[in-house]
Amino acid sequence: MHSIPGIGKDVTKLAKWLGRFQTIIGVIAIILGIWYIGHFVQGIVAIVAGLVLAMGILPSIPAVGKDIAKLAKWLGRFQTIIGVIAIIVGIWGLL
Repeated sequence: MHSIPGIGKDVTKLAKWLGRFQTIIGVIAIILGIWYIGHFVQGIVAIVAGLVLAMGILPSIPAVGKDIAKLAKWLGRFQTIIGVIAIIVGIWGLL
């Protein structure tokens, strides 16, 4: 992020600050993704991004938590790509 002229350092600071809330953001993204599943692309991207962000708490979900955590861990290998797609889809949704 430092390589973005003019705003790189500020974006990096914001990302580090938001990183402290990644689990909360992940849970909210999953909930909103389910809520807005009618907007198919935005809903699916929100759910996938939320799973990656909330990976730490998923095993605590009764009955299905371990399976969902395995899926989230597998998705975590693609977190940069998922993040870029989530940003693009989020901006697209605002337009």
